[in-house]
Amino acid sequence: MEHPIKILERYWNFTSFRPNQETIINAVISGEDTFALLPTGGGKSLCFQIPALAKPGICIVISPLVALMKDQVKALNNKGIKAMALTSGISYQELDTLLDNCVYGNYKFLYLSPERLQQELVQERIKQMPVNLIAVDEAHCISQWGNDFRPAYKNITLLRQLQPSVNVIALTASARPEVVEDIIKELDFINPKIFKQSFFRPNLAYMVFTENDKYYRIETILKKYTASSIIYVRNRKLTLELSQFLENKGIRSTYFHGGITNTEKETHMQQWLSNQKQVMVATNAFGMGIDKPDVKTVIHLDLPESMESYFQEAGRVGRNGEKAFAVILKNTSDESKVKNQFLNVLPDVNFIKQVYRKLCNYFQISYGEGEYFTQDFNFNTFCKTYSFNSIMCYNALQLLDRNSIISLSKQFNNKATLQIIISNAALFSYLETHKDLNIIVKSILRMYGGVFEHETKINTTNIAEKASVNDVVLMNALKKLEADNIISLKLVNTDAQITFLQPREDDKTINRIASIIEKQNKLKQNQVKSILNYVENDSVCKSMQLLTYFGETDIKPCGICSVCIQSNKTKPPLNPIVLKKQVIELLEHGDLSSRILIEKLNCTEKEIQNVLQLMLEHNIIAITKTNTYKLYHL
Repeated sequence: MEHPIKILERYWNFTSFRPNQETIINAVISGEDTFALLPTGGGKSLCFQIPALAKPGICIVISPLVALMKDQVKALNNKGIKAMALTSGISYQELDTLLDNCVYGNYKFLYLSPERLQQELVQERIKQMPVNLIAVDEAHCISQWGNDFRPAYKNITLLRQLQPSVNVIALTASARPEVVEDIIKELDFINPKIFKQSFFRPNLAYMVFTENDKYYRIETILKKYTASSIIYVRNRKLTLELSQFLENKGIRSTYFHGGITNTEKETHMQQWLSNQKQVMVATNAFGMGIDKPDVKTVIHLDLPESMESYFQEAGRVGRNGEKAFAVILKNTSDESKVKNQFLNVLPDVNFIKQVYRKLCNYFQISYGEGEYFTQDFNFNTFCKTYSFNSIMCYNALQLLDRNSIISLSKQFNNKATLQIIISNAALFSYLETHKDLNIIVKSILRMYGGVFEHETKINTTNIAEKASVNDVVLMNALKKLEADNIISLKLVNTDAQITFLQPREDDKTINRIASIIEKQNKLKQNQVKSILNYVENDSVCKSMQLLTYFGETDIKPCGICSVCIQSNKTKPPLNPIVLKKQVIELLEHGDLSSRILIEKLNCTEKEIQNVLQLMLEHNIIAITKTNTYKLYHL
């Protein structure tokens, strides 16, 4: 058997392992059931990928995250390692062929969702596969107390029946002690080897600041620390708005959310990864699988939904070991905002039944039918059609997804129907004077034979690839052809894809998961309560609060978080008389805002506001039309 370090060097070009990786890998190679709790950036994937490569046979990887599965498969294939993922939208015949390849084709990795294990064909082929390891990624999903609990994860124990002699490794980046116990119990581990790496990051300063003007504070942070940064915001609109604000302030910025095209995602990602752009403003759709070591700051403009998600998002900073900052900006309205966003829009069982029925009607699925039916889905159109509150409806769809009623994948597509409405001769005459459209039109003709005779559904992504152009160029070309009366064109934007995983049974379908939905809603309430406690507690070290939440006990103050820095300050409060004199001296040179006064006088906001209020009352200063302060002149 090849030594793990040799495999690491050959495929990943590293000469040493990260903490705990080698001992975990050795335990897995020795055939032990293994649990690995490693923080974000701890190198979890290598803990199962290297043992799988060291032994003959194929590793089955269970994951709920389609995007992460695709990323890992792509990365392995780029290294010359045979891997595949069974995602939604695969026909029975194609599935049959892919599974045959896993049995006979020397594949090393098969990634699949827990829902796939319910298919009889998949179970039968797994029995025939030379499986050398079962890896359960995001293992906290198996616990009803875990963040993002998915009942389908309980099907994973079926793998132990199909391959009883194969050991299992369970991996997660966030699990409280009761969740760890639940994972080990649910996966039926025998004498498990448990590895827990401390979540303490000595170089990471957790900061919570109260700010009335969050944009201004972001600007000052990014101008002080000019290295790579991520800013997490609540919605898609804010990603663009804040990114444009930063660009206007001279800070190179781009944005990312689930509704932009794949081409845009790739472009924006590369701009940020290559440091052409300092800042990535994003929703929480961004960051999974990203390992950029030089991120200096992660800033949350809005409160995160849970301690688990915050720890994971904050963990993307400072992986190069240099001092880095995870910042939450809060103000007095944030508590009500987070409750409105995550608690007041929690759907109850009756609302979920309503959404499910309407969803089946929307796609014209008959009672008893629909299993593995896949369709493009425009979420906004669906909400408008049935007058649903968009946030509550989205949460209902998420619960249906987690409970394996549907699979909801977020992806932006241009769904188009096209017909050429002039003759063949007239078309080629047109192309003589529009040579820039030549390759696009000919690509369409090669791919879609009946496009002259009738309206034809086209795949814009495939056409763009065939013509070697990006999505924007293609869409502009199609609109030009339509404007010139060469084609008739119908465009529909979709921002998701839905696969129905169970036959339609209306209320019966939802009744089976009603108690689970109620537990998940209760868990969400507790998570929001925990994050509110975290941001409001200014007496205990922020790092200690996080570590205590995840069950660590032997911990000390970090010395660098916002609480520790404040408690270490010994500077006495400024004398108001002295401060008043300094304000007068500064205003003699021109009008100034309170912000500038705070910066120049190195005082607190409360100190300056008290002095300014007194000076206003005694007519020493006045407020200008632009909300700056000036000396009062009679």
